[in-house]
Amino acid sequence: MQRPQTISKDGCLQEGTLEAKSNAGGCSVLRGEKKSQGGEPSELMRKLVSRENLGHAFKRVKQKKGSAGIDGVTTNEIHSYFAEHHRSIVLSLKEGSYEPHPVKRVLIPKDNGSKRELGIPTVRDRVIQQALVQVITPYIDPHFSENSYGFRPGRSAHDAIMKAKSYHEEGYRYVVDIDLKQYFDTVNHDKLMYLVSQFVSDRTILKLIRKFLVSGVKIGDHVHPSEIGTPQGGNLSPLLSNIYLNELDKELERRGHRFIRYADDCNIYVKSSKAGERVLKSITTFLEDKLRLTVNKEKSAVGAPTKRKFLGFCLQSLPKGKSGIRPHIKAKHRLEKKVRGLLSRKRPGNVREIIKELNEVLRGWIAYYGISRMKKYIRETAQWVRRRIRQLIWKRWKKVKTRYRSLIKLKVPKDKAWEWANTRKGYWRISKSFILHRSITKEALQKAGLLNMDAFYKKMYEKHHSTH
Repeated sequence: MQRPQTISKDGCLQEGTLEAKSNAGGCSVLRGEKKSQGGEPSELMRKLVSRENLGHAFKRVKQKKGSAGIDGVTTNEIHSYFAEHHRSIVLSLKEGSYEPHPVKRVLIPKDNGSKRELGIPTVRDRVIQQALVQVITPYIDPHFSENSYGFRPGRSAHDAIMKAKSYHEEGYRYVVDIDLKQYFDTVNHDKLMYLVSQFVSDRTILKLIRKFLVSGVKIGDHVHPSEIGTPQGGNLSPLLSNIYLNELDKELERRGHRFIRYADDCNIYVKSSKAGERVLKSITTFLEDKLRLTVNKEKSAVGAPTKRKFLGFCLQSLPKGKSGIRPHIKAKHRLEKKVRGLLSRKRPGNVREIIKELNEVLRGWIAYYGISRMKKYIRETAQWVRRRIRQLIWKRWKKVKTRYRSLIKLKVPKDKAWEWANTRKGYWRISKSFILHRSITKEALQKAGLLNMDAFYKKMYEKHHSTH
């Protein structure tokens, strides 16, 4: 059970002896965490290495699974690894001698054809990073902006897009969409550590965080030093990202702007295009001069929230000054591309297994975008999905004899079954035919396991809007 938190007269968060004012004059919320004279670990370090904290971190890492790091240890082997090395790991953390492994470089394809670089820490390092996040987040997070939504407890992308909707309804019909070029790869370590030290003053913890930043990247057989950036893929990176960009949040609040930030995606809402251009220019200067980041001039722009993509969504103007939320056209195209791949006529596998795999994609997409107004789109997409499944099934039947017998089993009259079994029409054309609609019905496909998209969307929409 957490001890009650209080706010001192100077605005610093306090909890027992953990928080006090920093020497620099700001609030260091974990001040007073240096080792005692007898060499005993600080209270913060004791929390970090406690069985309860490490156990929770252990479970979180195992639940997320993920690839192995450079040592090859998988999340399935994490239990035996920590059973063998737990004592030495805890001792090295207390003494400040813990050495993280270099991260493994992995390239993830992006929708535009380029690749995003991920740095995969070892399972051991992921557990320690997660344990560290669990200990310091409750003290740091309350100091973040109310307009920051990414990777924060109790906040989500849905909360962010609902906030965007409210700005739009208030008359802020233009958005300054700021794109940071390779943000995670360009974070300045010294600047970041200075900002972290405003929250955490425990030298051993600060040293540990610095070690994670400079642990290096292994590419092939060579380890390259990491002198800048915080690798995407580590459990600590999202928190460090928020600490760094909290400076942007404070500047935007100081200027009185309406804005939303989700990780490195930042949208500022204004009432005119001219105002947007002024804001874009001045904030670009702030980001590049003060935070040493690079703004992507080609992708950053002032535009209408009804056209600009934010977290996969865009807004919709409705009557009486109201606004709606809908999936951006690119999000729809990604779904359709994925479905085409899953239901390709050429792909092998049992139809029921393919439907099971398809359901995972459909459920995930609708669960995320189900906050949107898209009843018609879901209905039309469900029809299109069923047609593609019919095409797949018809292609599997191949021979005239197989088609004839299959249609008979589906209670098609013999003369019609023979007629359609011998047709020379193309697969896609046949998939829309009366005979397949009558035999391979919507109900039959759902009985075979296909998700009822209309019903699931209705459920998700009602769930989202009951909580917002």
